[in-house]
Amino acid sequence: MKRYDDILLISCYELGHQPFSLASPAARLKSEGYKVSVVDAAIEPVPEDTVRRAGFIGISVPMHTAMRVGMDLSRRIRNLNPGAHLCFYGLYATLNAEYLRSHGADSVIGGEFEQPLCDLVGRLCDGGASVAAGEFPKTGRPASAGESASTGGPASTGGPASTGGPASTGSASAAPYLSRQTWLVPDRDTLPGLKRYAQLDNGVQMLPAGYTETTRGCLHTCLHCPITPVYNGRFFAVPADVVLADVDQQVRMGARHITFGDPDFLNGPTHVLRILRRMSDAHPGLTFDFTTKIEHILRHPSFFPEARDLGGLFVVSAVESVSDLVLERLRKGHTRDDVVRALAILRDADLPMRPSLVAFTPWATLDDYLDLLDFVEVHDLVDHIDPVQYSIRLLVPPGSALLAEAETRSWIGDLDEAGFTYAWRHDDARMDRLHQRVSRLVEEADASGEERDNRRVFHRIRCLAAKAAGGEAPAEQPFHDIPLKRRRVPRLTEAWFC
Repeated sequence: MKRYDDILLISCYELGHQPFSLASPAARLKSEGYKVSVVDAAIEPVPEDTVRRAGFIGISVPMHTAMRVGMDLSRRIRNLNPGAHLCFYGLYATLNAEYLRSHGADSVIGGEFEQPLCDLVGRLCDGGASVAAGEFPKTGRPASAGESASTGGPASTGGPASTGGPASTGSASAAPYLSRQTWLVPDRDTLPGLKRYAQLDNGVQMLPAGYTETTRGCLHTCLHCPITPVYNGRFFAVPADVVLADVDQQVRMGARHITFGDPDFLNGPTHVLRILRRMSDAHPGLTFDFTTKIEHILRHPSFFPEARDLGGLFVVSAVESVSDLVLERLRKGHTRDDVVRALAILRDADLPMRPSLVAFTPWATLDDYLDLLDFVEVHDLVDHIDPVQYSIRLLVPPGSALLAEAETRSWIGDLDEAGFTYAWRHDDARMDRLHQRVSRLVEEADASGEERDNRRVFHRIRCLAAKAAGGEAPAEQPFHDIPLKRRRVPRLTEAWFC
């Protein structure tokens, strides 16, 4: 590469928001004088001429869906520009490093990716031949964290480079970068406008929504979470001034609402509360949502009334299940009773919870599924949960912390390399059939626009579950006749979580 060569960064999918994973590294690279183009392949075509003239192409893969799209893109990229350095970066790059190595990637970067991404480009432009963490030497083997000191910092601050699965699972051996780095305000100037992304539906109107992050990584180590094998219980704070400057620029772009995309907003409660207070002072009327664990809701009950007063509209929390056995298997750190208490805290603060679920796991029985639906109805959560949540099935990517659990051997299947997940079947075939039927129902409802009628779709899912259990379908209630006094629960128009 030459220093004046074009750098192309591509986002594949980021839950319907303007990609932070493009804006943040673009700012870093531009500050070093590089020519950077960004493309969000989720909403715009990847121009062939841009691909052909790029000397370095980075593909952001923070989630499973992005990984699948990214691999399809990489094949096209290799045909158009076989000489470009192709780098995958993000959570799923680390988890799938072995597969990426064998399918044409020149490097992978996980963890705090901005600094090592910039360092890698610098070495390529300087003609350096040293191998850094995540790059693939001539032997075709991912480099270990200690093979080079040229990355500007250690590749990992603790633990081995492997991601925690047994050696036979094909888990990645490229170490994530887990060092503190300097932060710049994300560069959003050449990204598509906010109106092309998910909007806030506040029950009255649709408003443009922005997105930013105050922390990355997570203190917690839930076994099914892809963050766990990469960050291993660590998190990094983004400086408040950087976060607020990013919010400022998105407000100038038209944002009326901000999603804080931290894996857990309350990993640093003092940090985020300072940010929220300053944001409210600078932008009165700007609303926001965030994600936090059930145990943090219980630990910080006084946080939520103030968050509501500062503009909070709703809280996403990974409830996952209301079966204590399933919660224990996932090492979630909360119980069914804890969920009930957390709901009460948020209701007292007038801050609705929007639970996310993993409804289908190897441990959840058909009775558990029916019980989950009962729980949702009894606690008046039907309007709080997007129908897709009832179809979510446990995903076990390469390197998942679940693979290190002895109990996992009793149900795990083979690795589907091209699908970036391990296969598994439920002991009760009715559960697998129910998952297929619920998934099909939700997809059809989404295609027809019916998915916005949560209560009608919820009733249809209850009928499927009752039929699977050999019972009678429940009588339909007039859920579509929502009383005028019933307040719509605010939501984002992009409902997918995986």
